[in-house]
Amino acid sequence: MDFEKKLGRLEEIVQKMEKGDLALEESLKLFEEGVKLSRECHQRLNEAESKVKLLMSVGADGQPVTTDFTSEEN
Repeated sequence: MDFEKKLGRLEEIVQKMEKGDLALEESLKLFEEGVKLSRECHQRLNEAESKVKLLMSVGADGQPVTTDFTSEEN
């Protein structure tokens, strides 16, 4: 599942839980799924931030620094 779909699913979970009409088991199941999705989204954002920083880096001579970027995207 890509980042946008994970974020959309996370928003759905939040809306369902905010209604407050779920059974305890369903709430726990959704909470667990939400935590997992939140962690995955956070990790992907950190990877994107690292890539942007790498792409924007400038050396002491004022020239862009080029470095291979490796990511373990699934």
